[in-house]
Amino acid sequence: MLSFQLVPVIATIALLLVASHALQPCVGLQGPPGRNGLLGPQGPKGKPGDKGNPGPPGLPASRDPTLQNYLKELKHRIARLERALALSGMISIAGNKLFASTEKTAEFDNIVKICKAAHGNIATPTNREENHAIMSFAKQFDTYPYLGITEGRVPGEFWFLNGNPLNYTNWYPGEPKGKGTEKCVEMYSDGTWNDKPCNNYRLAVCEF
Repeated sequence: MLSFQLVPVIATIALLLVASHALQPCVGLQGPPGRNGLLGPQGPKGKPGDKGNPGPPGLPASRDPTLQNYLKELKHRIARLERALALSGMISIAGNKLFASTEKTAEFDNIVKICKAAHGNIATPTNREENHAIMSFAKQFDTYPYLGITEGRVPGEFWFLNGNPLNYTNWYPGEPKGKGTEKCVEMYSDGTWNDKPCNNYRLAVCEF
């Protein structure tokens, strides 16, 4: 039989054991993960990075094989296109000039505007070859074209539209004879020239 003196001691030990057990954590099974939270606000834009080193210098165009091959192929394609258009009568080539017609007629001033709008000029022969090229349109469309030549202040003196004197002429015998009344020039189907008033309707031929 326990002594009454031991009862307080036993009670104290019991309380200590209970307190010690209560302080120990109880670990159970891990629960499922929670839902993702809302996205936070976008952060500030970062500073631009350092400038990279310059690349090696490129080749000059004259020494770039890729570019030269491209230009060669482009020239070849343009030459073939010119030959095809010339074959169909749509253009005529003389030296460095290319002539083309709208196949329509207009007054002189309107033809000048039409050609300028196409970044060209009204057909102006400066030699026999160019004259022959323009003549081909007169024959093809059976219509006389106006030329880029007009009479100056002195009757009977004709000039190019840029103000330069004529370095080549192919007047029909006895022409020009308008003497101030016929300020423009048309081309006959045989390639010869005749002075004519500027308000007639003539074939539009441009040069490029």
